[in-house]
Amino acid sequence: MAADFTLPQLDSRVLSTLNADGTRRWMQPRDARGKYWRARLSVAIALIAVFTALPWIRISGKPAIFLDVMTRHFTFFGTTFRSTETLLLAILMITVFVSIFLITALFGRAWCGWGCPQTVYLEFVYRPIERLFLGTGSMRGTGGAPLWRRIAMYAAFLVISAHLANTFLAYFVGTDRMMEWTLGQPANHPVAFALFAGTVALMLFDFVFFREQLCTIVCPYGRMQSVLLDRNSLVVAYDRLRGEPRARVAERKKRETSAQKVGDCIECTMCVQVCPTGIDIRDGLQLECIHCAQCIDACDQVMTRIGKAPGLIRYSSQNRIEGTPNSSFRYRLLLYPALLLLLVGTLTVLIARHEQVLIEQERTVGSNFTLGADGSVETPIRLLIENRTDAARSFTVHGIADVAIVGELPSIQVAPSSAASIAFSVRTTSASFGRGSRHGSVLIRDDLGVTQAEILSIAGPFNATGSMTTGDWP
Repeated sequence: MAADFTLPQLDSRVLSTLNADGTRRWMQPRDARGKYWRARLSVAIALIAVFTALPWIRISGKPAIFLDVMTRHFTFFGTTFRSTETLLLAILMITVFVSIFLITALFGRAWCGWGCPQTVYLEFVYRPIERLFLGTGSMRGTGGAPLWRRIAMYAAFLVISAHLANTFLAYFVGTDRMMEWTLGQPANHPVAFALFAGTVALMLFDFVFFREQLCTIVCPYGRMQSVLLDRNSLVVAYDRLRGEPRARVAERKKRETSAQKVGDCIECTMCVQVCPTGIDIRDGLQLECIHCAQCIDACDQVMTRIGKAPGLIRYSSQNRIEGTPNSSFRYRLLLYPALLLLLVGTLTVLIARHEQVLIEQERTVGSNFTLGADGSVETPIRLLIENRTDAARSFTVHGIADVAIVGELPSIQVAPSSAASIAFSVRTTSASFGRGSRHGSVLIRDDLGVTQAEILSIAGPFNATGSMTTGDWP
């Protein structure tokens, strides 16, 4: 018979959201409404309002933010970028990441505790609704809520998740299409309804079940803090020099009468009870800490009640909390702003020079050129014209200097936010070719009278005696 096998028991938790035996530890944090909570509430209301309103706001007739993945068009505050504009998109993404690095170096994980949608909606929408329907006693196992309250709570969660799903999808499909889907019959658009239902299910799974696990297990940002933070960065910290040794209120009086040293921490554990990720901030900086400052509000309230100065837990740096002055010189505070300034400047210049019409020469299929009896060379040319405006445009090609258009002037109409190819032939002289090709230009004029010169690579005969010009390929 096989020997009995038992799982090893750990002395402590591996994660703050797991019990020692590996089962999940459900977080039911207390409410601590201090000055930081009120500030975070104001920020949360503003962020929720902005998130909800942005898809509906129009700038130059376009949504403020519209990420059309299907057509690969991305609109940011009136300017539309195409997937072909990889340089712009790359610089934009790098700018976002460098901004996060700078904010983290200055203010720690301020994004996690103050601006992340996971924190904003969980702490200021879903958990308050849970407290409203179940009450704080039921949430901590000291009372049982009636079944109808739980059903009503989950119904409220479903309505809010549906609203969040609609708002989130509006960034990718547009408000007009989203309203059409919402007001229409699901049978008329089954794929869109399945997408909506799947998004609602994910919202419910995240905010009702997975919750803080997303921050402690899935999100890589907490694990990146070891390289993004330094000992001078702003963090939520416990003042060990002031708080240790800890003593409860009854024990404190005995120690004080016997002239024993006693710290300000009274072991009330309120900092642990209010933490949304279940950590003990007194153990030092931890990757699960999202810097929400709930422990600061709770500790300040306790310190006020026992007649002690607030700030036992506060925003500070590791150096300051240990009594070491902050370094006045930090390389990253020079590197990040300089890099950010360079990126923003480059992005501004590129957007200012953003072309409404993009013209590129494409490779032709078949014969490269035809040599005429009179010494002329006819070369087929193919141009791709991309219309980046919101209106249809007509384009006509004209010859310049010694590059003549063969036959009638070619013209084409290009739909808004689309591209089309136009084919034509140009006539040049064989003597102008030195090494089988040369440069030449044509003029593209649109129906608004805007002209744009396009330099072409024109194939022709190899002429050893021909004169070399600056237009010849080396």
